[in-house]
Amino acid sequence: QKVFRVIPQNDEQVEIINSLASNIQVDFWQPDSVTLVRPKMQVDFRVDASDAFEVEDLLKESGMEYRVLIDNLQAALDAQFDSKARGTAHSYVKYNNWETIAAWTADIAAQNPNLVSRSVIGETYEGRPIYLLKMGKRGANKKAIFMDCGFHAREWISPAFCQWFVKEAVETYGKDTVMTTLLNNLDFYVLPVVNIDGYVYTWTTNRMWRKTRSKNAGSSCIGTDPNRNFNAGWCTIGASKNPCDATYCGSAPESEKETKALADFIRQHLSTIKAYLTIHSYSQLLLFPYSYTYKLPSDYEELNAIAHEASKKLKSLYNTKYTYGPGAETIYPAAGGSDDWAYNQGIKYSFTFELRDTGRYGFALPESQIKPTCEETLLAVKYIANYVLEHLY
Repeated sequence: QKVFRVIPQNDEQVEIINSLASNIQVDFWQPDSVTLVRPKMQVDFRVDASDAFEVEDLLKESGMEYRVLIDNLQAALDAQFDSKARGTAHSYVKYNNWETIAAWTADIAAQNPNLVSRSVIGETYEGRPIYLLKMGKRGANKKAIFMDCGFHAREWISPAFCQWFVKEAVETYGKDTVMTTLLNNLDFYVLPVVNIDGYVYTWTTNRMWRKTRSKNAGSSCIGTDPNRNFNAGWCTIGASKNPCDATYCGSAPESEKETKALADFIRQHLSTIKAYLTIHSYSQLLLFPYSYTYKLPSDYEELNAIAHEASKKLKSLYNTKYTYGPGAETIYPAAGGSDDWAYNQGIKYSFTFELRDTGRYGFALPESQIKPTCEETLLAVKYIANYVLEHLY
């Protein structure tokens, strides 16, 4: 399997990509659907080995600007696991399977009873408990920040960051002044993996799976895109009504047990949750509302200023450059996202991170990049959290 990057220059070349996608199985990595492809846009997509030569010939023939990003995807996926010695023990610098993460959530709470507690906020379509960690020093009337990871199953670096964040909180509490202040004055709700069934499926069956694993009535195609399943401009733009598509919006808003559990929890805690952070990959972006409309949010100036500063903090460590701005105009329009929904619930500080990289590895980011990715992202998250603490509303 190969991953190509093409840059169509005009509508004619966009049409070539459209016809390609209708003739063979194309997995769009960036943007996540063929309907979002526009002239001058970088488009990353994966094709099966059996189609790769045909695709390359077509691209050459069309004169379209292209390059092969990943020549052998299986080799890249094998290389993700940098250390050949794979124990079953949990590690913050390795990708952990769901069983390991689930056990870790119990352990981290048991080992840090004054700082961490674990609860179950629902169960997945396949019946797995959805674990939520609550972190912070016990105190009355504390405001909170909600952070989730693992919406899209194949974005493995995302859950790795949620685990890293929890580790940093418990290890640096009492040592790092910023983290100590944050945990003394705020609670953090951390949902390490939203789409657990999908995540399990990427470990057992198909590493490139994106959606949930629910059955769809009247279709043999499985799953809904959980980040198109929220009631924020639901299914109006950048989402599909076809259950076979990667961006299928579901039969109704919150049709997925996972998204409903998340939304229910946030609704029940709306009076305390003041920020919502959702972690995705890849493309090195820091986004804020809106994605379902080009209309700017009423808090645009403030959100843009925060994103600007947070991106600067992130870049300060390894010089990783992030682009920031409202979702629709910064990347492409997409309705039904959790960040837009949270913002419309009155959670002003609502941000989406798209972590490393910009496409060299894409969803196959090697384990050697977990630590640097998490370290730099932590700087941005701490900046945002500290800002929220100083600007509670």
